[in-house]
Amino acid sequence: MPTEIVIAQTTMDDEGKAALLAAGAVERRLAACAHVDPPFTAVYRWEGAVRTEREWRISYKTTRARLPYLTAWVKDAHSYDVPEWIVLPVDGGSEEYLAWVAEESTEA
Repeated sequence: MPTEIVIAQTTMDDEGKAALLAAGAVERRLAACAHVDPPFTAVYRWEGAVRTEREWRISYKTTRARLPYLTAWVKDAHSYDVPEWIVLPVDGGSEEYLAWVAEESTEA
C-alpha cells in the first residue's frame, strides 16, 4: 500500500560535497534523514563520450509534500549540470518509522 513517504536519490563525485548535500537537506527539514552510500563506480555517457567516475549516492527519506522543496534545493545546491534525481515510492514499512519520517520532514 503506497504511503506519503518517498526516497529521493542523487549522486556526487566528492564525499565531502555529498555529506554537505545530505546534512543541508536534513538541517532544512526537507528530509528526515539522508544516507551517503560508500563510493561506487559509475559508467555513463556524457557529451558524446563514455566516462567512468567514482561517485557517492545520497538517499533522502521525505514526504511527497516536501519533495518539491527538496527537489528545488538539491538542484540549486548541486554542482552537476544535470544531477541524477530519482524518486522511489515507499509502499510500506514500520508505522513508527514512517510517522517519524513524516514528522521530521515537516516544516517547523
